[in-house]
Parts: sequence; C-alpha cells; structure tokens
Amino acid sequence: MSTSPLFHPLSLGELTLPQRVVMAPMTRSRTAQPGDVPTPMMAEYYGQRAGAGLIISEATQISPQGKGYSFTPGIYSQAQIDGWKQVTDAVHHNGGRIFLQLWHVGRMSHPSLHADGQPVAPSALAPDAQVWIVGDDGIGRMLDCPVPRALTTDEIHATVEDYRQAALNAMAAGFDGVEIHGGNGYLIDQFLRRSANQRTDAYGGSQANRIRFVTEVTESISDAIGADKVGVRLAPFITQRGMDDSEAIDTILLAAGEFNRIGIAYLHLAEADWDDAPTVSLGFRRDLRAAFSGAIVVAGNYHKASAEALINEGLVDAVAFGRAFIANPDLPFRMQRNLPLADIGDPSTLFGGNHKGYTDYPDYHQQLKQSLI
Repeated sequence: MSTSPLFHPLSLGELTLPQRVVMAPMTRSRTAQPGDVPTPMMAEYYGQRAGAGLIISEATQISPQGKGYSFTPGIYSQAQIDGWKQVTDAVHHNGGRIFLQLWHVGRMSHPSLHADGQPVAPSALAPDAQVWIVGDDGIGRMLDCPVPRALTTDEIHATVEDYRQAALNAMAAGFDGVEIHGGNGYLIDQFLRRSANQRTDAYGGSQANRIRFVTEVTESISDAIGADKVGVRLAPFITQRGMDDSEAIDTILLAAGEFNRIGIAYLHLAEADWDDAPTVSLGFRRDLRAAFSGAIVVAGNYHKASAEALINEGLVDAVAFGRAFIANPDLPFRMQRNLPLADIGDPSTLFGGNHKGYTDYPDYHQQLKQSLI
C-alpha cells in the first residue's frame, strides 16, 4: 500500500481530513425542474464519492440572478435546502466531509435565465464566451453571452447579503463549510480584473478597490458561519472569457493577504489544465505561501506523482481531482493502492441526463467482479 503524502491527515479549520485527495467541484447539471432542486440521484452520486478527503460540491447559485447554465443547483429556496440535505446526509452517512461551492456567474449567463433579459456584471462588457442552455426542445446548446448590465452600488451590497444568506442556508442543509467561487471568469473574478471591471467607484480602478467585493463577501460569510468553515477558489492564470490582465497575479496575492487576515480555512487554486497552459512558477507558489498561512489546495491537470511532489515540497497541502472522480468513485482507494483508474466512457453524459455516466461507474471491486463475469 502507498505511503504517499497524499494520505497523511490534514487540518482544515476545525475539520481533520483523513487524507489530501480532494474531489474538485464539477458542474453536472442534473437538478429537478422547475426550481433547480438537488435530487436523490445527486445524493447517491456524492455519497459514492465520500471517500474523498473533502468533497467540494458543484457550483451552486446563490440567487436566481447568479445563474448562468441550465439545470445547475441553487441554495436560496427551502426546496433547494431540503434537496441538499439529502446529499449531505448521504456523504456523512458514508463517513465523508463536504463543502458547498457558492456561485454567482455575473456576465457568464444568458438572457433566457433572467426576468429582465440581462445578466449583471461589474461593468457592461461582454465576456466573448458561451454558456450551456437547454431550449424548449429539451436540447442543450452553447449560446453566446450578451453584454451585461453594470451593477449599481446598492445591488453590490445586496449581492454580498445574498452570499451571506446562501452560506447560512448551506449550513442549514448540513454542509461542513462553504467555498466561495472566485475564479474562472465568474462574478468575483470579474471584479478582480481590469479587463472586466472598468468601474470608477470604490469597487473599481486600483487593486485595493478591485478586491473590495471579494473581501466584503468573505468577511460577511465568515462573520455568519465562522472563518474556519470558509474556503475561496481563485483562478490566477485564466485568460479566456475576456479575463486576461497583466495585474491578475499581483491582485490575487493582495487578496490572499486579506483572506489571511480574515482567517479562512483554505485557498483553492483552479490552475490552467489545457495542454499548452503556462507553468505555475515556484515564485508565485512561494509568494502565495508568504501571503496566506492557511491550507492551499490546487486543482489542474494533476496525477498522483505530480501531486505528491508539490506536497513534499511544502508548496501545497492538498490536491483536488475532477474527472478522475467521475469515473472512479473510489479514487482515493485506487490511488493509495496504485490500482488502475477507469476512464470516462461517454463524454456526452457529463452535463445533464440521468444515472448513465453519473452514478453507474463501479468502484474497483465492482469493476473487478464485472470483468470476471
């Protein structure tokens, strides 16, 4: 059996993770309609993967305004809270731990999802991107994001309150904590970058102003549920979706200092995972360690050996795996024993659909039995 550093315990706030293989947040678009309500099938899916050191749920909209894709879950209605309670019960019953990822997409949305036909953002700038929308014919398509409407200052304050209430709702649903989605070109990331934020008020212009929104969101949530139950996800190296900004790294390091002051449990970096993505420099990793004393989780194109190397060098504390967890519900079990990993069968099952490509991937023992039949 492996003696990998991936399988050493890790303190994360008040939680002790038995190992450091984290399940990354992955949109799967399988909620019940209408209402974007989590289902018993979702509870089965997450319960199957409770062997992760920590599960970070799929991105979950904090309000109707925060929605950007079809069939993604929310955490603002009682029906959604009750639906998520089935999920947390299943994970805890199987010995796991789970955080809810809180999400507002900002301009990464489509008019069909909004009563007034217009998404919102820091500034009225289109992202040059598409989102997955299911039409009246029941078929999902990638559709262009329009020019959004710029949020007023009062609306920004109201959105901070939406985040706070969503965190309280998550705790009512039985989650162990929340992760604030501040990456991948969504609303918080839009505030951080000059390419998406051209405001001239207290939320735009200087780096200090551009981190104000995420700082207020993080402080508000931490005051509501405890900073030790809060993580933040950032995407320092994303350039697509109109997010290219030469100040991005400096801005994120400045924000990391604020997160350290607030005392949150961890930072989660969504690192570039495409083939020609930039290499994350040791300098950046060391600068982040200097700015933030909590745990650091990374997600990208990692495998066991590369994850072990970063942990051994003291540059990160845990590594999140995405697609590997889809096809291998018992991924930590397989990794610890150096067992072969299954591949995703049909990529068309990733978004939307039923149990196929969702809850029907067998664990290693089930797979072995099937191969002997």
